[in-house]
Amino acid sequence: MAGGSGSRLWPLSRSLYPKQFLPLADKQTMLQATLSRVKGISGAEPMLICNEEHRFIAAEQIRQLGVNAEILLEPIGRNTAPAIALAALSASAKGDDPLLLVLAADHVIRNVDEFRAVVERAQPLAEAGQLVTFGIVATGPETGYGYIRRGEEQGEGYAVAEFVEKPDLERAKGYVDSGEYYWNSGMFLFKASRYIEELEKFRPDILEACREALSETTPDLDFVRINEHAFAACPDESVDYAVMEKTDSAVVVPLDAGWSDVGAW
Repeated sequence: MAGGSGSRLWPLSRSLYPKQFLPLADKQTMLQATLSRVKGISGAEPMLICNEEHRFIAAEQIRQLGVNAEILLEPIGRNTAPAIALAALSASAKGDDPLLLVLAADHVIRNVDEFRAVVERAQPLAEAGQLVTFGIVATGPETGYGYIRRGEEQGEGYAVAEFVEKPDLERAKGYVDSGEYYWNSGMFLFKASRYIEELEKFRPDILEACREALSETTPDLDFVRINEHAFAACPDESVDYAVMEKTDSAVVVPLDAGWSDVGAW
């Protein structure tokens, strides 16, 4: 997912040049680093979802890497639940039911080998129908992140007991001291069909709008344009609120790989 408004790291990041297209943490841009990270995972086929205004920047940065990626263009931003719905519907359009590894294009992960290993370990849970989220092992009482409280152990992870909004400092200290909480990374792994099923259960309006938007696509060079009118009618909702906080199939897998969402200067 390579959306973003470009407001957090102004003036370097701007609305027409948000942070995922900048080399903030490495010689590669953050988008390129994300794609390079995925290239080492067996069977990965990248799909990029980005704003129509950023299409040529995204395509050129992908070309520089020598990576082939489908690029779905959003005519308007509608948050992560619809973006993932577009990906799930598009990825399963040919009758397949692939695993979707859902990543933001603007995260830093220092230990790439560990990241790949954790993704591989999480795959059996996703194959079994669980909706996996990756919980970052907290390094301190950070008040800028949401938290995930773990429940009973399940394979390489834990059932999600609770999603928690960004806490104040005292509460954050309690979370970290308990050892039961992880930072909410916003990264996921699940079958395309399972996400569609849960979205249909909890937010059928979002799913219907995305289906309608994809029913009329227009190929344009390296890009796939969707129906603007249908997508504009889609509710603006995050995947956490739409699905993850409601489903009884959420599992958190711990990740300790030097992660940051580079949220501010």
